[in-house]
Amino acid sequence: MKPLAAKPLKVLFAGTPEFARVALEQLHAAGAEVVLVLSQPDRPAGRGMKLQASAVKQYALAHAMPVAQPQGLRLDGKYAADAAAAREAILAADADVMVVAAYGLILPQWVLDAMAVPHTDGRPRWGCLNIHGSLLPRWRGAAPIHRAIEAGDAHTGVTIMQMDVGLDTGDMLLQQALPIAEDDSTATLHDKVAELGARMVVQALALAAQGGLTATKQPDEGVTYAHKIEKHEAA
Repeated sequence: MKPLAAKPLKVLFAGTPEFARVALEQLHAAGAEVVLVLSQPDRPAGRGMKLQASAVKQYALAHAMPVAQPQGLRLDGKYAADAAAAREAILAADADVMVVAAYGLILPQWVLDAMAVPHTDGRPRWGCLNIHGSLLPRWRGAAPIHRAIEAGDAHTGVTIMQMDVGLDTGDMLLQQALPIAEDDSTATLHDKVAELGARMVVQALALAAQGGLTATKQPDEGVTYAHKIEKHEAA
């Protein structure tokens, strides 16, 4: 795979499930220096309900990447101590960019600010880039793949977005459509969207390194929300 930049790009990665692991793997393969991985705390899973690391954490540990698992990121919230420790880790990592994919925690303003200020030597940072599994502004929110199938959409896709404080409201950096086949399930479409998103975020960072990445505001028309799938809907 073609390297992202002449000098290894220092990436802070935030993600939890398999969708995010695919992106982390491709960034790693492209030569990014992953200086810190944020992932959700281990959760009980399986018949024995034993604590199990996320797909992202498992990949990170297998490739000697440092991992942090704060329960929260709000400095004034319930897990303020976790947030403070995460803040120290993020600042110490001194990353060029933060890539976010299905992380599961909302990034508070201090995270966005930390990734927006230039390095001490004046080099710019590129902020927080999110891999979102829909053609924004359609299907903002937690379950864009599920809701696209439920609504009978003919297409979905991936948007690489510059994150802001809103819910998937940031400027669009790259966008690519993906047809939904008649026999697609959530599982098959998930895998297609994950692979596309991983390729696109590598492309976005390569373009940014060359100064060729431009931001476009999301249109006001066509906004829909992909609310989280509740247990009563699963049946």
